[in-house]
Amino acid sequence: MGFSFAIRPLFQNKLINMYVKCGSLTNARKVFDEMTERDGLSWNVIIAAYRRHGYPHEALTLFHQMQRTGFQPDQFTFASLLPACATIGALEHGMDIHQSIIQSGLLSDIVVTNALIDMYSKCGSINKARELFDKMPQRNVISWNATIAGYVQSGALDEALRLFREMPGRDEVSWNVMIAGYAQNGPFEKALDTFKQMEMAGVKPNPRTITSVLPSCAKMGALEEGMEIHRSIIKSGFLAEDIVMSALVGMYAKCGSIHKARALFDKMPQKNVVSWTAMIAGYAQNGLIEKALENLKQMQLTGVNPNSATFVSILPACAKMGALEQGVEIHQSIIESGFLSDVVVVSALVDMYAKCGRIHKARELFDKMFQRDAVSWSVMIAGYAMHGFHKDSLRLFELMKHSGTYPDHISFVSVLFACSHAGLVEKGAKHFNAMSNAYGIMPTMDHFICMVDILGRAGYLEEALKFIIKMPVKPEVVVWMCLLGACRSRKNTRLGAFTAILLFELDPKYTAPYVLLSNIYAEVGRWGDVQQVRKLMTDREIKKVPGCSWIEVHKVVHVFYVGDRLHPQTQEIYAELQKLSWEMKAEGYFSDSRYVVNDVEVEEKETFLCHHSEKLAIAFGLLNTSPGTTIRVVKNLRVCVDCHTATKFISKIAGREIIVRDWNRFHHFRQGQCSCGDYW
Repeated sequence: MGFSFAIRPLFQNKLINMYVKCGSLTNARKVFDEMTERDGLSWNVIIAAYRRHGYPHEALTLFHQMQRTGFQPDQFTFASLLPACATIGALEHGMDIHQSIIQSGLLSDIVVTNALIDMYSKCGSINKARELFDKMPQRNVISWNATIAGYVQSGALDEALRLFREMPGRDEVSWNVMIAGYAQNGPFEKALDTFKQMEMAGVKPNPRTITSVLPSCAKMGALEEGMEIHRSIIKSGFLAEDIVMSALVGMYAKCGSIHKARALFDKMPQKNVVSWTAMIAGYAQNGLIEKALENLKQMQLTGVNPNSATFVSILPACAKMGALEQGVEIHQSIIESGFLSDVVVVSALVDMYAKCGRIHKARELFDKMFQRDAVSWSVMIAGYAMHGFHKDSLRLFELMKHSGTYPDHISFVSVLFACSHAGLVEKGAKHFNAMSNAYGIMPTMDHFICMVDILGRAGYLEEALKFIIKMPVKPEVVVWMCLLGACRSRKNTRLGAFTAILLFELDPKYTAPYVLLSNIYAEVGRWGDVQQVRKLMTDREIKKVPGCSWIEVHKVVHVFYVGDRLHPQTQEIYAELQKLSWEMKAEGYFSDSRYVVNDVEVEEKETFLCHHSEKLAIAFGLLNTSPGTTIRVVKNLRVCVDCHTATKFISKIAGREIIVRDWNRFHHFRQGQCSCGDYW
């Protein structure tokens, strides 16, 4: 008999434990497999080892083997198994283990019940978690924290806060759970308020606290508060923590202080994937995509490989800027890094291609995905909706449901958006009602906005107003803006003035309502009222957001403003616009100057319209790309009526496809026609 067979189970268990602590799971398993005699401790040690080392499926497999060999699980077994179920979201396995716990008479064990609550919470069954919590004869801080965390995860922050306030005693985990909840779900200012309350309560924050509250400052653009936390970090000694430094870099970058972010980043003695990603994301979010790509290459040259978060942080910036060529370059880097099977990364790629005007490429990637989640489906559905392909959008939504993927609140926003831009009022109402009736999803403000937009665009202005009045929550400014935009489209000055005045009271400094009301009056020739609105803007020191458009050519993004004469090719651009103007007039084009102020001559109005930012960008694209190349332009505001008409003529004259993305949707211009059918 070999030496290993002579060692009693007690010593073999110690040997397994030693290997586990040294990180050698293979040797631990070898000793376990060679044991001729095992006891409950042997099973508990090996099950716990697999769970702690990130192999939850193997831990569950070992548990079933343990049961087949006749050993009865105890509280230590269950305390290892339930976190394994929580990690992989194995609710059914967790429920089976729950039954075993009841049969074993261990439901009164506080450690086991806490693990059960945590499992149900992390598997999305918060009601079951709360039921267990309420029945506990005694609770400790872990019981409270697990239940509160469950409510936070499910988005029920009000109930989480209520329990948090009822707690007999809070530790740093309790505070961290609430801060993280607000940091992830909003309102972000509450994360900062809770952090301050934590300090006032005498509970010292830890690095996890810091890495929750700093992103909240970033999302609010609260630079002063972020700098205050920075000073607190220096005092607490957490500045040596890589994760804290990375969070600081991210906060400064997202608050627009990119130089401060870079200075901190350069001081880091060791840079890991988290810190590099924070810096890359900072450049990307500040519109410095070339710098982001440059840092991505530097990161790889230093031997640090990008992860999914690196790519997911930079792709939305390409999508926002319409920087297709740079997005394609990142796509190649994703292939080389082996992340083309990552569902989150590919979903971000699909979104990038859709928002850069390559909807067919987006669909090609979507069809090749090995697996899809609700986000993947929603991104593709929204992409079709944004391009005005409502039939494809709605067809894909039906396919999503048949595939077994349950739509989430984002999926319904995408579908309602498609209905809005196609004038499908009945279908929109049907999907809106199905959310709560068939899927148990309570409408959020985004869904209410979509429904107001659906009704308003179709001309049902009074119905839209009634819908807003009946909303179960207080309507936000954006809801009223949707109604005001519809009033402008339908030339309804009475309801438009009422809505605008209400918006003036809600947010006196918000520019858009003044501009829209001015346009409503200009549309019907009420120039005296136009002047009154503009005087009000002057008195309140409100400035109109300048319209700008940008176009990417040879991986460089060129930005244009109305009447822009700062570009090096200004002379050629204006000459091209003059030539196009003559050719368009020969084809029957007449400028639409309804929204231009009435105190200038007609010729001056035409000149003003001719120099709108999207026309400058299109002219630049015609001059700097080969014949037949698709021109892609992005605008920060809604495309004006005259530019929309003019672009139809230009697409026919130049024989080019011109794709214009405004703040709300895509317009595909081909041979004098637009994909929106003039319904936008």
